[in-house]
Amino acid sequence: MGYKNLQSCVADLERHGMLIRIDEPLSLNMEVGAVQRRVYAAGGPALLFTNVKETAFPLLGNLFGTLERTRWIFRDTLDVIESLVRLKLHPMEALRHPLKFRGAPMGALHLLPRRVSGGPVLDCIISSSELPQLVSWPRDGGAFITLPQVYSESLQSPGLRGGNLGMYRVQISGNEYSPDREMGVHYQIHRGIGVHHREAVERGVPLPVNIFVGGAPSMTMAAVMPLPEGMPELSFAGLLGGHRVPMVTRAGGLPFPAQADFVIRGTIDPAKVKPEGPFGDHLGYYSLVHDFPVLDIKEIFCRRDAIWPFTTVGRPPQEDTSFGTFIHELTGELIPTVLPGICEVHAVDAAGVHPLLLAIGSERYTPYNPLSEPQELLTQANAILGHGQLSLAKFLFIAAREDNADLDTHNIREYFTHVLERVDWRRDVHFQTMTTIDTLDYTGHGLNRGSKVVIAAAGAPRRSLEGTLPAQMELPAGFRRPTVAMPGILVISGPACAARKKQGGDPDIKELCRVLREHPLPEACAMVVVVDDSEFAARTEENFLWVTFTRSNPATDIYGVGAFTENKHWGCTGPLIIDARTKAGHAPGLEEDPAVTRRVEELAAQGGPLFQVI
Repeated sequence: MGYKNLQSCVADLERHGMLIRIDEPLSLNMEVGAVQRRVYAAGGPALLFTNVKETAFPLLGNLFGTLERTRWIFRDTLDVIESLVRLKLHPMEALRHPLKFRGAPMGALHLLPRRVSGGPVLDCIISSSELPQLVSWPRDGGAFITLPQVYSESLQSPGLRGGNLGMYRVQISGNEYSPDREMGVHYQIHRGIGVHHREAVERGVPLPVNIFVGGAPSMTMAAVMPLPEGMPELSFAGLLGGHRVPMVTRAGGLPFPAQADFVIRGTIDPAKVKPEGPFGDHLGYYSLVHDFPVLDIKEIFCRRDAIWPFTTVGRPPQEDTSFGTFIHELTGELIPTVLPGICEVHAVDAAGVHPLLLAIGSERYTPYNPLSEPQELLTQANAILGHGQLSLAKFLFIAAREDNADLDTHNIREYFTHVLERVDWRRDVHFQTMTTIDTLDYTGHGLNRGSKVVIAAAGAPRRSLEGTLPAQMELPAGFRRPTVAMPGILVISGPACAARKKQGGDPDIKELCRVLREHPLPEACAMVVVVDDSEFAARTEENFLWVTFTRSNPATDIYGVGAFTENKHWGCTGPLIIDARTKAGHAPGLEEDPAVTRRVEELAAQGGPLFQVI
């Protein structure tokens, strides 16, 4: 049942034609990362790099590069997890149809890790400079572990139930880190390790931390699962992997997986931070240099046959897209049990996940009255923004299931059409202006600081949308190339954005609002997005989502034609306008080194290892 280590998974994938070996000499400095990204984009196989110049270890990339392969890796346990989810939703079904759930008790037996005295991970002791020094993008500040499993425990409640396994960025070289002695640990807000770190700071004692790399594929997946409080990630790894996870404990330390490929043991000094980054991240930009905690290295173990798994992150979609889709498949049905009244929540990968949530809720407050405006939807929106990592969203659109039983948040075009047909900009825009946002998002007014907006729509359609340009449009100087991105949504290229003024908003956008008030757009134009390049933004749905929601902060970048404030509520009488131009303070976007791109193209030529792969 399931793979107990990475070696058995790699061998099985290769036997089934799902993995290829790359024996061509390649560099850790951007080359293997560029190959992995191209093969991912082509829907290609997993990759075992056997001849990487700067390391003795083989590297494994694109393991979870397709959803089909991800499902296949966990094929032995998906039925058991589905049974447990159905039991949670419909507990009485087990009495009516016991044979359907016969695998559930055995699956539950795998939840508890088992203690062992040793394992392959203890074969060798190495230094951090011997780890693969992987660099993914030209401006990265050093080498990073890109698939780390970072384990910590509560100092107040140590043990499995107080443990947290998360995938937090780990910088292993560069900047001010002492070679072979220190690493940087970058964790975003609202992560479990932060609670443990707070306990260490309050007590003034070091926080023990173990970092695992490799091992059973279920460990990697468990590290990215947004599990409810009280369910340890190690338990989920056992459930998904189909076996109890064997854990080694050395005197005075935290446990670590016996089958891991690498284990880094150390402590975080509660009084020490150092600059970490920059790093090309999953919003499609660099996260910049900031002070983050430092891990003081105690020792590093590895298997004799160790494999270094890695990924590269960047503008979606990337390999971590498979993580999100797979997680939704496993847990999506449970959303109504956690958030009553909510039918669906979709964190949109193309927009960088946290910047944009699409949700479908329920309107049950006054069933005796015709549905005419959002009521319970606003309560549900607040619940979403108060729940776990969903709280990091900037834009939350929410619609009522009662208006369209077939509405699907994953059909982006249909969903936006439904909302924009019904939204009343005078009433349905609700801001939180001084709050937290994703650590990796630089559109706000400081690190972790920005704003949110809820746009709720319910009731009968108010307008009929069109997918064509208005016959006539008056635009101010500097605004050009209006293009339809979706029905009811225009994107317009605007003048280059100067440094933002603290008060009063951007003068160019205010002038656009004035002109559009004097020369109104048809009612069918519900939203206008101002961008740097309208042709690029409208070329694909993915471009529109990425540009619009990764380059705007609701409180400072939402405007409206005929805007007003009444009783501290903001609204507008005409179209909503979003300023999604690049602005001062935004992080730079990710671009490959041209020489590295040419090297990948050479590998794809006839006779090369990537011929007919990309």
